[in-house]
Order: sequence, then structure tokens, then C-alpha cells
Amino acid sequence: MTDPTGPAPKPKPENLLLNLVCSVALPTAIMTWGSGERGLGPKWGLLVALLFPLGYGLHDFIQRRRFNFISAIGFVSVLITGGFGLMKLDGFWFAVKDGALPLLIGLAVLASMRAKEPLVRELLYNPQVIDVDRVDAALTARGNQQGFARLLQSASYVIASAMLISAVLNYSFARAIITSPAGTEAFNQELAKMHWVSLAGLSIPTMALMMYALWRLFKGIGQLTGLSVDEILKQPPVKKTETPPA
Repeated sequence: MTDPTGPAPKPKPENLLLNLVCSVALPTAIMTWGSGERGLGPKWGLLVALLFPLGYGLHDFIQRRRFNFISAIGFVSVLITGGFGLMKLDGFWFAVKDGALPLLIGLAVLASMRAKEPLVRELLYNPQVIDVDRVDAALTARGNQQGFARLLQSASYVIASAMLISAVLNYSFARAIITSPAGTEAFNQELAKMHWVSLAGLSIPTMALMMYALWRLFKGIGQLTGLSVDEILKQPPVKKTETPPA
């Protein structure tokens, strides 16, 4: 007799394109071209720009019913940016915020290493990308669970290092870029420029280290399980074709 409740449905994959549009492209465009005196004005330009990442964060949580630590950090970052802007704090505090958030992520990754579900699983060992059931079964069959735990620990150190580098770069660039008083059109444009710099420039070293951590994870999983990369990766479900009637 089957369980009436059944297995918990798997969360829907995140729409990365929609995330980029709502979190980066639209807010940056509004703060760059829509916050002048002929547009929304500095105050409303900032508020309207921040509505998009806030709206996306709520939409994603409602649709997927899944808490995402990184998305939560981004959500808090948007709230802090809006609050600082309304309080008209100077650029120093925005630089502190931009540096503190990746630092907090790195510290959280390190702190979670002894937890039952370390954050590295959320960041790299993701069931949407990796066939977790197959990998876990192969690790159990070979008795390599401890080796895999050490592999995740090593990946955690790489991610924490990437976040530390990002924190230093974010703070330095924000101090150099955001120099105008808050509540002005120039301030909004500088904030928009900081978004682009973070996306195009600051993310490159961070993503390089993340890709290195992912490469080491895949290589280690292959050595511990004997699985190929194709077997480690999550494969799309095979569509069933109906047999035509004879």
C-alpha cells in the first residue's frame, strides 16, 4: 500500500535569466536612466529599482517553497541598500555593506562545516545539477563517505577564500565609486555603476575560484565512486514515446 502523502515534490529549478533581469539589469537601468529630475527622481528611482529584486525574491520563494541561503543574503542586501538610501548615509556605509555580505557568506560556509547539512551542499553539491542519489549509493558501496566528507571540507575552504577576496574587492571598489551624497541622481548612477562592476568585474575572480572548487569536487567524486562525469551529472528524464498501434 502506497504512502498517501507520497514523496515530497522536488523544488522547481530557479530561473537564472529572470533572476539576472530582476536583480541586476532592471534596477541598474532604472537607477542609471530613470532617477533624474525628468524621470522618477533620486528617491523614487532608488525605491522602484529595489522593488524588482525584492519582488523576485518573494516570487521565487512562493514558487519553489524552498529557503535559499544565498537568495536570502541578496534579499537582505536589497533591504539594507534601500534603508541606507532613505537614511541618506554616505558611501562609506554602502562600502561596508558590500564588503560585509560576502564576508558573512564565507564565515557561514566555514561555520556550517560541522553541521548536518553544510552550506557547500547548497552551493556545489546541488541535486539539481548532481545525481545525488547515485553518488551517495556509490560512496556507500565503496565505503568512502569519510573521504567525501573531507572533499566537501576542502571545497568549503576554497569557497570561503573566494568570499573573502570578493569582500575585499567589493569594499575597495565601492569606496572608489560611491562618492556622491545619498538622495541625489549622481548617487543613484554611482550605485548602478557599482552593480555593473560587481557583475562584470568583481564576480570573475570569485566565479573562477567557485569553478575550481566545483572541478575539484567532480574530480574527487569520480575518484571516490568510480563514476564518470556523465554519471555524476543529473540527467534529464527520458520522455516516454507512445508505441503506435499495429
